[in-house]
Amino acid sequence: MDDPVLRVQSQLTRRDRVLLGWLYDHGVLTSFQIAHALFPSLDFCQRRLRTLYRLRLVARFRPQRADGGSYPYHYVIDQLGAEVVAAARDERPPRRDHARVERRRWTSTRSLAHRLGVNGFFTDLAGYARTGVGAGLVEWLPEAACQHAGTFTSGQDPLVWAYRPRVRPDGYGRWVEDGVEVPFFIEYDTGAEQLSVLAGKVAGYRELFGTIGRVWPVLFWLHSAARERNLRRVLADTAPPLPFATGARDHAATAGLSPAGAVWAIAGGAGQRLRLADLAGYVLDVRPRAGEAA
Repeated sequence: MDDPVLRVQSQLTRRDRVLLGWLYDHGVLTSFQIAHALFPSLDFCQRRLRTLYRLRLVARFRPQRADGGSYPYHYVIDQLGAEVVAAARDERPPRRDHARVERRRWTSTRSLAHRLGVNGFFTDLAGYARTGVGAGLVEWLPEAACQHAGTFTSGQDPLVWAYRPRVRPDGYGRWVEDGVEVPFFIEYDTGAEQLSVLAGKVAGYRELFGTIGRVWPVLFWLHSAARERNLRRVLADTAPPLPFATGARDHAATAGLSPAGAVWAIAGGAGQRLRLADLAGYVLDVRPRAGEAA
């Protein structure tokens, strides 16, 4: 019997496999995000996406603008693409309706803009790494993976694996640049939540880091500099003992900086802007060493 997965595998490049994995894990990406992260030009990207679409590895849709016109193509995984990813990871094949359910989810969801914003944060990092030297987004995990504390530990402690964090990070990443590594959680803000809700996540992160025995930066990526200033005042009142860093998308865009650049300020600090790689100094391992009491 002809196996479509085996038939198509020889036609895939390494970049194709990265893209399929991203769509499988993170749901939806625009053609602009894909081009910036993985391709030297938008035209080259669009030609390759058309090929993947004809091979039925990806599907696409194009939302309409309320004021007329349309957005760029939004890409999601198609069924064959999902089966290719599962086979490469040695995982159980996805349900037969996996792609249909995912496509319906993202063409109708109210959270599409938020998901695209989160994914855009990571594709901006990938795009910077693609054109830079000595930088790389070496890990990118979706929100669902962050709901299991065991994801971030190498041991088999049943208490850790049973713990479900009270906070819901929008994603987790590991960034490497100039020989330093920075793991981080991202909180992508659209401005819809009260600032007290954002500040209320401090306790949840304190509990999560205490459970896994490690601490790393939590990045609040806010839509405006004004909202960032207001959040910093709220966080100063709560005096978080953890490395919460804030950045504003409008400030970064005006300065022509990516999230890898000097756009981050530590809550409770003097407001000095740091590069993402500079936050490596805030990564801590607080697990008991061998011979020490737990």
